[in-house]
Amino acid sequence: MFFKSSKINEFRLWGLFFTLFGMGLMILGTAGIVFWGGQAGKIFAGIFMVIGMIAMLLSVGVYFWAGMMSTSAVILVCPECNRHTKILGKTDRCMYCKTKLTLDPNQATDLGEPTTEHM
Repeated sequence: MFFKSSKINEFRLWGLFFTLFGMGLMILGTAGIVFWGGQAGKIFAGIFMVIGMIAMLLSVGVYFWAGMMSTSAVILVCPECNRHTKILGKTDRCMYCKTKLTLDPNQATDLGEPTTEHM
């Protein structure tokens, strides 16, 4: 994982990024009308409006995809913060405390077995 958050939150972050990027491009496009005016400004604004709209539609797709994955995610209780969290795949992070979680016993680091310490 690139960021230290749950996979669902990472997808939502990418959706937010595409939303802000698309809105920024649309605002930048309207600046062409202000600075150049006339036909050149309208063409500049039109190009950036279309690219910004594509980025906005991409964000809608990412949010839809994250929502569909969220409906089929496994819900479990985090052992650290005792809150219900969703996990995608075999390993993921808690949505709240960022603890690494796994459903595969072979990848678990602490299996809850008692340890014997000798002094």
